[in-house]
Amino acid sequence: MTGIRVWAPNARRVRILTGGQESEMAKLDGGWWSAETPIPADADYAFRLDDDRTPLPDPRSPWQPYGVDGPSRRVDHAAFRWSDGEWQAPPFSSAVIYELHIGTFTPEGTFDSAIHRLAHLSSLGVTHVELMPVPEFSGDWGWGYDGVDLYAPHHAYGGPLGLKRFVDACHSRGIAVLLDVVYNHLGPAGNYLSRFGPYFTKKYLTPWGEAMNLDGAGSRQVRRFLCDNALMWLRDYHIDGLRLDAIHAIYDSSAVHFLEQLAQEVEELETQTGRRLVLVAESDLNDPRVVTPIEEGGYGIDAQWNDDFHHALHTALTGECTGYYRDFAGLRDLAKSLQSAFVYDGHYSDFRGRHHGRKPHGIAGTRFVGFLQNHDQAGNRARGERTGHYMNLSQLQIGAALVLCSPFVPLLFQGEEFGASTPFCYFTQHADPELARAVTEGRRAEFAALGWNTGEIPDPQDPDTFLRSKLDWNEPACEPHKSLLEWHRNLISLRKEIPALRDGRLEDVGVQFDDEKRWLVVKRGPVAIACNLAESKQSIPLPFEGVVLLASKEGGSRGSAVDLPGESVMIVADAQNTERINR
Repeated sequence: MTGIRVWAPNARRVRILTGGQESEMAKLDGGWWSAETPIPADADYAFRLDDDRTPLPDPRSPWQPYGVDGPSRRVDHAAFRWSDGEWQAPPFSSAVIYELHIGTFTPEGTFDSAIHRLAHLSSLGVTHVELMPVPEFSGDWGWGYDGVDLYAPHHAYGGPLGLKRFVDACHSRGIAVLLDVVYNHLGPAGNYLSRFGPYFTKKYLTPWGEAMNLDGAGSRQVRRFLCDNALMWLRDYHIDGLRLDAIHAIYDSSAVHFLEQLAQEVEELETQTGRRLVLVAESDLNDPRVVTPIEEGGYGIDAQWNDDFHHALHTALTGECTGYYRDFAGLRDLAKSLQSAFVYDGHYSDFRGRHHGRKPHGIAGTRFVGFLQNHDQAGNRARGERTGHYMNLSQLQIGAALVLCSPFVPLLFQGEEFGASTPFCYFTQHADPELARAVTEGRRAEFAALGWNTGEIPDPQDPDTFLRSKLDWNEPACEPHKSLLEWHRNLISLRKEIPALRDGRLEDVGVQFDDEKRWLVVKRGPVAIACNLAESKQSIPLPFEGVVLLASKEGGSRGSAVDLPGESVMIVADAQNTERINR
């Protein structure tokens, strides 16, 4: 049993409420308050500020068993018996990532139920699971990007113990765990931080509300709040890495940027624990400084999501040209991304109306995460359509081959591997009727502006919108899902068996294409990925005389060319250099 501290520089008086008793807290230097009131592990507590009788949860609450408005609960992290003492995460450069949402991954939507599906991920060949945000948010279900209790695993998912059991089970199967964290804003419901201190600033505004105060008065403790949160997930929950949401909305004019500070502290923890830890950023900046080492003037983040690759691949397969897709056309941009990571590396973006990006000179492809689909690309479509809703099986196979044989670290979104027919909609469960109405109306207005019939837009607050988004685990055993799943397994197996497919040297990637005839060939060492995106059969030149390793449709290899049926892909090995392939 120990006392407790809280940072509350905005308060004139702080009291702690626990066990039916209320005690005054002593004011310390720097805006901190302290109480020697003994609070045992698993005990509930809350704070009262000034003359307000409303009990507030701890800003660093480790557990919110009753939701965002309830009291906090102590957690004894030392009490959990881990079984992963010998665990070491695989190198990130060889990763195959699987992004999942705990609430929709299984019918039960809990950490414990997700454990029962780990065998599926192991047999698929996944090395890293990436969890969408799990810190406490409003309601029992949601995406998690409006979390407000950043230290507390969501109560409906199973709380702290459930998360620890899930991570421990992943490690026992050789699977690392990444966690998506949101440090650019907090959600509106249950957000009491501004009552305690200057956590937010009006100097900047994110698309989702006030930005975190990282460079103004009082920002030292705000930065400490976020860095300590990151270290907690990595240390106390044995998480192997963090995916940093939308870092382009993390505003900081300090000489040492928050991301640089975070990277340095994570590196120090890595040294202390001897465990391999990674940071992966979502960034709309196309700025190579994000993944440039600190010693070379960068932020020191290990990798970042590559939206340009996704947009170029999506456009090449579908021809879609609305919104940000209008910046991408044909196979030329896809070829450029495969060889240079960024398509927009300093030239004019019509969508943005300005020049965008910078060339990532000398940066390996394994510093970028590539994908055909993720939670945003599905959930931010009007009806939550997955790629399987607007691409045919052949296009899905081509897309999977280009992702899993790319020079980037590949990522799959839950169910993508078997072409899940269930949507992944945007869903919420806000108790506040005004907030619920605003979310519903805002969603409809957003897509009405794009020409959609508002009657077709699922209501985020309708429980059915959430329930329809759950995966159907009967599908992997049925066609065509079964065949697509086997295709993904074979591709992942090839990536693991052939070193050249894990080589991130972008300068060694060869690409040939014909936009008019709609074919593309990507050369990765002794392997070529030949794609026919046209509807009719055609002969496609190879960079060598090849032996077929894997084909989506029956075709043939003749000398230095392949005959590919319409909308198909073939992976071919150099007949003269098969000894370079570890099969």
